[in-house]
Amino acid sequence: MLTSEPAGMETLATVVLDNGGSTIKAGVVGNDETVRIIPNAVVRSKGDKTTYIGHEIARCKDFSSLHYRLPFEKGYLVDWDAQKAVWDGLFSTEVLSVNAPESSLIITEPCFNLPNIQDVYDQFVFEEYEFQSYYRCTPAAMVPYGSLFASEGLSNTPECALIVDSGFSFTHVVPLINHQIQWHAVKRMDVGGKLLTNQLKEVVSYRQWNMMDETYIMNCAKEACCYVSMQFIADLETCRSSPKQNSIVMEYLLPNFSINRAGQIRPPGHELTSTDQVLLMENERFTIPELLFRPDDIGLEQTGLPGTIAASIALLPEDLQGMFWANIGVIGGNTKFSGFHERLMTELRSLAPVDFEINIFKSDDPMTESYRSALAFAKHPDFPSRLLTRAEYLESGSGAARRKFGQWDIGKVVEKNKNIRQDDVEPRLTKKPSRARMRSSASSTARRR
Repeated sequence: MLTSEPAGMETLATVVLDNGGSTIKAGVVGNDETVRIIPNAVVRSKGDKTTYIGHEIARCKDFSSLHYRLPFEKGYLVDWDAQKAVWDGLFSTEVLSVNAPESSLIITEPCFNLPNIQDVYDQFVFEEYEFQSYYRCTPAAMVPYGSLFASEGLSNTPECALIVDSGFSFTHVVPLINHQIQWHAVKRMDVGGKLLTNQLKEVVSYRQWNMMDETYIMNCAKEACCYVSMQFIADLETCRSSPKQNSIVMEYLLPNFSINRAGQIRPPGHELTSTDQVLLMENERFTIPELLFRPDDIGLEQTGLPGTIAASIALLPEDLQGMFWANIGVIGGNTKFSGFHERLMTELRSLAPVDFEINIFKSDDPMTESYRSALAFAKHPDFPSRLLTRAEYLESGSGAARRKFGQWDIGKVVEKNKNIRQDDVEPRLTKKPSRARMRSSASSTARRR
């Protein structure tokens, strides 16, 4: 019978699964630790009338009007049939070639994951796939084990760190003390890559081409053209004063799947043919990523990312707050926008106390940072003792997982936060109305006149 630290545990292969809402970053600890990035979706192509599951999407030749069936909805794993289909392909000989009964698993889950969903995780891992052991945590919890902070010259991972994880569904701000998440200070913004892509689809469909069914194409255009503006009002005025003829406008050639050409920014000197379709990216280039900093521009009554970071740090012990300001790590696909780190640093400096140093640590590849950190965690001396074994699960069920992994407790979060005044939580946040509200007020005044 297996124990919590069986003698043969070290001989088991360890599978790492950073299970994101958009993509899965997966690999096996050992000789070949190359990350495999596959879409976490079941996709139906209208072009070739074929259904592709996970890794099979690479075989698709026509990405127009793809219909997505996503296991994750609003940040939570709810479609387990679709998720199992993706995992089956991932564990098959076509990708990882995993023998689950002879392997351990590290898998990530969203922050504030619901207990009944966590129970299904346990059931799938031990009853469906029969892994020998596994560890479940949030992506941010893995980051201190990696090299994100060491990359900037720190010899050791700081005791206090604040991780900004801006992914597909949400943007989370997660403070950690000695690798332990401080759940009462974790903050969430309802802005992620999915919202940005959907907003870009709506704007482009209103102004130029109808792209409401072209999620894949518009996501590629977003990644290629968008940037975070350091001078938002000035850039907006530039686009307004000289439409289609300014330094910001960019021509994006829509893909032509009949000749197997992907979408791309129009190269200098490229002559357009009769089959070329051009998408003009003007103020969309910077107004879409701006939602990370001003979500109230589209009516979301939430503080932007800099204010969310300040509010999270304000909930932490006062004598440690300087360490959190000095150790901010950013991961997730949305942090790849050009100008993101510079804009974040500028706005944080105006919110932080003047005597605190601010350091933002960025990854060479923020999408795979959690995966690479999980590889390092699997080699940590404490790793075997952190695993939940199949024998423990069969004996105690999901209760063993709750004891082993620790869970966020809404009761404790409320208890810690109920006596904190709002003025203390948001110490230096501005109360300026959103630009959308300012425009609405101005138009109302004009009408009254």
